Amino acid sequence: MTFTYMLILVVAVGSVIAGILLIKQSANKFELSDEQQKKVDSRKAEQLKKDQEQE
Repeated sequence: MTFTYMLILVVAVGSVIAGILLIKQSANKFELSDEQQKKVDSRKAEQLKKDQEQE
């Protein structure tokens, strides 16, 4: 492989790694209030009930 191909390969791999690290760094935990969590749980229970009825 020539120097040009090696340089392109290093830049491409570096770009992928940098993108992954950027996504990891910008990700933050999603916090729900107690009221929102209760709504999510009740909706989940409703969906599970509907799924069981369909089976």
